[in-house]
Amino acid sequence: MTVIEPAPHHASGALPPLAARTQVVGGSPVRDILAVTARPEVINFAGGLPAPELFDREGIAAAFRDVLAETPERALQYSTTEGEPSLRAGLAARFSARGLPTDADDLLVTTGSQQGLSLLATALLEPGDTVLVEDPCYLAALQAFGLAGARVVAVPSDADGVDPQALEELVLRERPKLFYTVPTFQNPTGRTLPAERRAAVARAAARRGVWIVEDDPYGELRYEGERVPWIAAYPGAEDRTVLLGSFSKVMAPGIRLGWLRAPAELRRACAVAKQAADLHTPTLNQLAAARCLPGLDAHVARIRDVYRERRDAMLAGLAGALPEGSSWNRPQGGMFLWARLPESYDTTALLADVVRHEVAYVPGAPFYAGQPDRSTLRLCFVTQTPQEIAEGLRRLAQGLRS
Repeated sequence: MTVIEPAPHHASGALPPLAARTQVVGGSPVRDILAVTARPEVINFAGGLPAPELFDREGIAAAFRDVLAETPERALQYSTTEGEPSLRAGLAARFSARGLPTDADDLLVTTGSQQGLSLLATALLEPGDTVLVEDPCYLAALQAFGLAGARVVAVPSDADGVDPQALEELVLRERPKLFYTVPTFQNPTGRTLPAERRAAVARAAARRGVWIVEDDPYGELRYEGERVPWIAAYPGAEDRTVLLGSFSKVMAPGIRLGWLRAPAELRRACAVAKQAADLHTPTLNQLAAARCLPGLDAHVARIRDVYRERRDAMLAGLAGALPEGSSWNRPQGGMFLWARLPESYDTTALLADVVRHEVAYVPGAPFYAGQPDRSTLRLCFVTQTPQEIAEGLRRLAQGLRS
């Protein structure tokens, strides 16, 4: 009789592999840099972090207390996938007051606008579909589209943003599902797409049949110049534009509240995707945020005054910090400034030397879907005081010289 010995524990079968998409799409270099530079002595221009001392801590705390005191059963209960009616109504009123007529039912509340990108990728993209993006592009959007298995193609851009003629030519050639853009105070460049280009983007999308995903987390942080209407407000874009927004930069990122405004069929598809992801965004956070809405404009005005001063401090110090032959832009708002060093500089290779001088930036290369410009870098100017910015730029100059 043959006796079958039990296999040793270590000889058990190998586990099935992870999904291929998790191997193709890497982690965020920005998050990796933040982990390395978390020491308090490092002046960090790398993060896209709002200034924590400017959070309306008392107002937000009072809103949470009031909600829990007055409607605890509702605040602590499951909610609808689409979002709390009071918050959606308040958001719709803000859109309508700014020239984009919107009903509460046009909106889906998301757990941060990043979730909105993930929901859209689920609702719109099949593996192998083509997505057009700006060049350079918001990094986490590249991650979301990559995880969906999309083929990402960069549209040529200049200091004013995407080239509408190049966009139309690529739509004809590549047959994309969508074009993704941050047209106002873009991440990473801080640039703003002019009104005439927005109109041209809307016309091209209407003629050629493509979705526009318009991401607007920074639009309320304008420090100079006139507000430019959303692409969603231009003729031809009404039935094909998804507008994403967030409280992260104007209220607080920790409450994880965003929204998407979309045509009905796509919005319903995103709601189904959200049900599978998290059922709904936290009820308590939504109800508290709805109570903060009446005072939000005054709060944002205070933030803008401080951030404008910090932007100006960074602009004033850059000439002394960057090598001769460098160039940079002057963003009219937002959180970021984009610089280009002389061609011989590789900002990724230089970062380790710079961090040894206790200052950090984000290299530009990871933001490119196409051929990267390795001499570029992104600087966030809102998190530090003007005095800290001056010291950080002094350290940056030393690090680049070394």
